[in-house]
Amino acid sequence: MRVKPKEEVIKKRMGKPLTIILKSLGVIAIAIVLFLAIVFIVNMISNKSEQGKIVSYGQHVAVDGKNMNVLIQGNGEEIVVLLPGYGTATPALDFKLLIDELSPFYKVVAIEPFGYGLSDETEKERTTENMVSEVHEALQQLNINRYTLMGHSIAGIYGLDYVNKYPNEVTAFVGIDSSVPTQPGMDVKFPLKTFAFLEKSGLMRVLKKVSGDPYAGLAFEDQTKEQMRMISNKNSNTATSLNEMEHISSNFKGAQDLTFPKDLPLIFFIQANNTDVKGWIPLHEEQAKDSVLGKVMTLEGGHYLHHTKSKEIVDNFRAYMEVIK
Repeated sequence: MRVKPKEEVIKKRMGKPLTIILKSLGVIAIAIVLFLAIVFIVNMISNKSEQGKIVSYGQHVAVDGKNMNVLIQGNGEEIVVLLPGYGTATPALDFKLLIDELSPFYKVVAIEPFGYGLSDETEKERTTENMVSEVHEALQQLNINRYTLMGHSIAGIYGLDYVNKYPNEVTAFVGIDSSVPTQPGMDVKFPLKTFAFLEKSGLMRVLKKVSGDPYAGLAFEDQTKEQMRMISNKNSNTATSLNEMEHISSNFKGAQDLTFPKDLPLIFFIQANNTDVKGWIPLHEEQAKDSVLGKVMTLEGGHYLHHTKSKEIVDNFRAYMEVIK
């Protein structure tokens, strides 16, 4: 009887676990491919379904040969123009609680820049210069020539450029936890290709689903929340949105030499407990010094202060405007 060499026995014993591992890896790979295929298909079907459920609001204004969506509410003699923060998928609805507080006293104009809300996308670079010019053109089309500019987050950067370009039109600037050109961390390189892949593959929808409802506990109606969710899916990581993200660093850098006009009424409503940006309050206090009428007010809440502090923002804004008259 032939006895198998020791080496053959060892190889045979080692071969079994290796075969099992390879088979297991193959099964896992197939499962991943199937999962991604299912996610992709479900996302495509959901996008098409949601597109038909989105309810129009506001009105379209012709800007640069495209449609920019604008919501107007209220009949006051004085006008407040609202500008959103970056990535706010549906500005007019996101600002709804604030608009409802403002509109008994002002005519409120909520602008949805290209790539936001129900506005068209655009192939134009999302530089501050282009975005400011487009917003201004929309207001010109609406025959709006005197107004307070009120902006959230990155609108602090665009708004700073805006008030310097159109000083005879802007009567005051109001920042809602608005960005500051010198805040740290804005020279970061964003993984644009990763974001694009997450969106096209449908994985972004999955991530949103597992991360929970961002509007939970807020005073929005359920129907409004659902509309915001669907429009967010529509606008998430589009080419226009990613192009704006690509320009964030250069837009911040380009604003560093700008200051607010000295005689421009200027008030910032700032998150009191921001732990993400070092020196958040001092940065705004320093910026407020640009104006002889500059003021900083802190409010307890998250970055989207207008979700929970709309009444406080409007009450204090009105009081401030009364004092400076």
